[in-house]
Order: sequence, then structure tokens, then C-alpha cells
Amino acid sequence: MARLRMNDEYRKKIINRYISHAESEDTLEKQAYDTCKEEVKENYGKAFALAKEVVERSYRPDDVELCQMLKDRYGSAVDVVAKDKCFYFSMAQGMDTEENSSYGRNNEHSEHIDFGLFGSTDSRNYGDSGEKFAFAYFRDELKAKGLNPDIYPQQKDNNDNPHKSQHIEGCRQELGYSNYHSHNSSMDNNIGITNEFDSQYYLDIIGTSHCRHRTIACEPHEFSIFQMFKKKKAQLISAHETWISTIEEQRKVMLTGLKAYRFLDEGVELMNELGVQCDESDLITVNSTGLSMYNPTNLADMVKGMKNKTMTREQKIAERQAYDNEIALVIAEGNSQMH
Repeated sequence: MARLRMNDEYRKKIINRYISHAESEDTLEKQAYDTCKEEVKENYGKAFALAKEVVERSYRPDDVELCQMLKDRYGSAVDVVAKDKCFYFSMAQGMDTEENSSYGRNNEHSEHIDFGLFGSTDSRNYGDSGEKFAFAYFRDELKAKGLNPDIYPQQKDNNDNPHKSQHIEGCRQELGYSNYHSHNSSMDNNIGITNEFDSQYYLDIIGTSHCRHRTIACEPHEFSIFQMFKKKKAQLISAHETWISTIEEQRKVMLTGLKAYRFLDEGVELMNELGVQCDESDLITVNSTGLSMYNPTNLADMVKGMKNKTMTREQKIAERQAYDNEIALVIAEGNSQMH
């Protein structure tokens, strides 16, 4: 039998099969990503429980209840209560002195903490860190929908482009993200996964201005826990990028090597050396089916087969035999053309 020549279609199938294998491998990079994700989950609960304690020191529940009662009675004239999931916390020793109040407003000792899914891991702005975290955290769910949550690591060295924007927007839509409200997050229009995630982390506050105008004092040990919360989110982004970057490097090397191969069996040998089960028949069968369906007779049979699907056992066996014979014929024709 003549050796089959390598072509772009075979290269693409080999690369795709290898990437699926690489993503499932239990590598150190994958382990680091999984560990960071678990640590984020743990720190979310710990940091939010503390935030509830700190926020309720500044906005006592009985005061919130009173303000809500007045709002219900007098309407917008006393609309001073709201729910939020992002806060400015300031570190201060003994939080009731003028000196410490000034100390707490120092930017070096204050931190913006957003418990929302798209909450930033940066110090003072949102940027794209919120998206990177959301895509890394819900990677499995997005992949299951046929989307590409790895687009940021894959495109880390590239400027914005239509390909990148398309995948980012697809992930944003699947997660239900529609940006944050400019005043308080209880008015966000997020839906789906983002709304479900964010709804766990709302706290009552007094005052309707944006969170940066209502800094909340906390003790140094509390402040360090909030900082660690943001650090763990940033570490997940970094671990995700490192893991996917190693796979991208493998993909590029694989592609370079495959372009140098003249025959399909060289690509199959490479895959087997890498521990990926692969043989020529798999690739040929898929390829031959794709080519043969455009034959008028085959295409007509395919269309007819989409209706009247109730068949006897004998009919199913006969149809399968005919299909196998057709595939064998196409492969034989392809081999004869190689001579």
C-alpha cells in the first residue's frame, strides 16, 4: 500500500487531537491551575464572611432596617439604603480616631474589593482582569458550550483583533455579563451565571453613591485577609495563563514539525511517541466520509435518511453494511490515486 501524503486537513486533525490530550494531562501547570481555583473558592467564603462583619460595623443592621422602613413610608425622599458587592476597605488602628481616619484614606492602605464574578484584581481600575478571572474560573463550563475561555492566554502577545474580540464576546454573553452599573451594583443588568454568582455576595449599605465615596475602616489583620482574597484571584489568572501558554508552545512546535512531514504515517508515529493513541484509519475514515457525502447519490441517500427513521433490525444491518462498503471503496480509490 502506498504511503498517504500529509496535507493541511490531516495536520489540523492531528493538532486538534493532541490539544485535547494536552488539556487533559495532569501536568504541574494543570495542577497549579486546579489548586489556585480551589484556593479562590476557599478565600471567597472567608473574605466575604469577614466583609459582612466589617460592613455591619459601619452600617448597623438595625440602622439599615430603620432606613428601609422610612424609605418604604416616604419613598425616594429618603432613598438611602442599597445593596452592594464592592467596597473600599481602609486599614486603621483603633478606627475611631481622627489620626487613624486620615491614615485609612491613604491610598497605600486602602483596597477596592469587588466580590462580583467580574470584579477586578487590580488596585484602582477594572481593566480586563475581571474578564480573565471569570473565564479562568468558569473555564470548564465555557468549554462545554464550545466557547474559548483560553483566548486571553492564547493571544497574550497580540493586540486586539476581530478573532480575539469574537471569542471574548462569546464568553461574556454565555456568562451573562452586561457591565456594572455606574453607581451601585444592585442595579446591574447581569443575567445567568454572573447574576447567580454575584447574588451570593450582596451586603446592605447606607448611601447611594459609588463605593469609592464610602471607605470602610478595618483592622490591619482584616485588611490583610482582603488583600489575600484579591491575590488569590490574580494567582488563578496567572496559573491559567501559564498552563495554556505551555499548551500553545507545544501546538506551535507540533505544527512546525508536521509541516516538515511528507507522509501521514510520520504524523501518526509522532502522536504515538507522545502517548496519544492514533492510527491512519481514524484520520482517513473521517476524511473520506467528509469527501464522499458530496457525491449526488450519497448526499441524496443522506437526506432521505433524515426521515422515516423507523427501521427493522434487518434494514439497519443492511444499511450499515452498505455504509462500510462505501467507505472501503472510497479509501481504495484514494489509495489507487496515490500510485
